[in-house]
Amino acid sequence: MNCRLGCGACCIAPSITSPIPGMPSGKPAGVRCIQLNDDNLCKIFGQPERPDVCAEFAANIDVCGTTNEQALWLITDLESSTC
Repeated sequence: MNCRLGCGACCIAPSITSPIPGMPSGKPAGVRCIQLNDDNLCKIFGQPERPDVCAEFAANIDVCGTTNEQALWLITDLESSTC
C-alpha cells in the first residue's frame, strides 16, 4: 500500500521520542509535527534529519485504513494501547 498524499495521520497521532528539527525532544501523541506542511506533507521527507521512525513507517491497510480519518483513528488507537 502506498501512503495517501495529504493524509498526515502518521505525523499527528503517534508520539515520536527522537529529535525532529524544530522539536528537539520529539513530539507527544496527538500533536501535529512541526515539519508537516499545510498540505499534510512532510517538509523533511527524504532528508537525513528525518527521524528513523518516520523513514521506517510503512503504510498498510491495518494501520491506515481506507480514509485519512480512519488512519488518524487507527493510529491514535494503536498509540493509546501501547502506552
